[in-house]
Amino acid sequence: TTNEQRDLGSLIMEFLTTVPVYGFWFLLMLTILVFVHELGHYAIARLCGVRVEVFSIGFGPELFGRNDAHGTRWRFSAIPLGGYVKMFGQGANLLEGESGHALDAAERAVAFDYKSVWRRMAIVAAGPAANFIFAVFIFALIFATHGKDVAVPVIGKVEPGSAAERAGIQAGDRILSLDGSEIQTFDQIVEFVRLNLDEDITIQYERDGVVATTVARPEIYLDKDFLGKDAKVGRLGIRASAAATTVELGAVDSLTEGGKRVFEISGVMLKGIWQIVTGVRSTDEIGGVIRTGYIAGALAQASLWSLVMFSAMLSVNLGLVNLFPVPLLDGGHLVYYTLEAARGRPVGERTQEWGFRIGIAFVLGLMVFAAWNDLVY
Repeated sequence: TTNEQRDLGSLIMEFLTTVPVYGFWFLLMLTILVFVHELGHYAIARLCGVRVEVFSIGFGPELFGRNDAHGTRWRFSAIPLGGYVKMFGQGANLLEGESGHALDAAERAVAFDYKSVWRRMAIVAAGPAANFIFAVFIFALIFATHGKDVAVPVIGKVEPGSAAERAGIQAGDRILSLDGSEIQTFDQIVEFVRLNLDEDITIQYERDGVVATTVARPEIYLDKDFLGKDAKVGRLGIRASAAATTVELGAVDSLTEGGKRVFEISGVMLKGIWQIVTGVRSTDEIGGVIRTGYIAGALAQASLWSLVMFSAMLSVNLGLVNLFPVPLLDGGHLVYYTLEAARGRPVGERTQEWGFRIGIAFVLGLMVFAAWNDLVY
């Protein structure tokens, strides 16, 4: 136990007392995001002529549900941490413990496994794609409603002894690009620098009409995240020359900015994950259901728009994580289908079975590890 670790028993009690308040908002947010994800699978499956047997929010025994005109059972299940779409003829459904059986011609026409590999790939990729599209529309709605806060990327002050001062940056300089990425707002500088912990940044700037380039390595310091946990961030030691101003955006510009925002968040998340994998960041920064639930509840208490924005970020996270090449996830299935397209025949059933076992062990292990981090650190 370190000084940063809180008493486990008291933290568990604190969490349990907040469940009625925070749990509602977390489950509502998770239900919406899972519904969007599975709706992506469902919509493209129907478009490709696959019969969908079950659309479930949650796992385990059914709590309630109904059948639609197409024979799909829409249901809520007892364990509300996820969901799935069960498609007819999708091999042995390992989640439900069923085995495959011989299909006649009519059944093969609507069976998942008898569709072309490209259609199967489209169906699988549609889930993460739906999460990205959903996030784009949420950010677009926020931009259309509240506008976009913009602070010009001009340096107002350089901290003495900072990384920026050592690199020769001065007040009045306008930052044009960081590592070749064009910079249009000061917030882009902040986001870029905070995530660069172990590498130099090539900075292109303009001073008195002259464009120049320098290199700086951000200093690493510990900042507090939303829950008061220590998190490593990079810092150049600069401040903006002026406060941000709000720019109103139309529908098209809002959608464009929403797409850019999803792309930026995806890059930040992937880089953060890579830094954890390579040891630049501590694995203590990995959070799970408890941390997510706490943040969702706290944001809901602060403002509904804060919760909506967090939902968009979580939707991007859900889309990215599901594209990881882990057999249990959509990304793992896409790897199998890519191999099938290249080889001209499916990956063997035994290989897929072992992949599923490894995948579920990895996912469950990661969930347990994340929950431990949430409770202890």
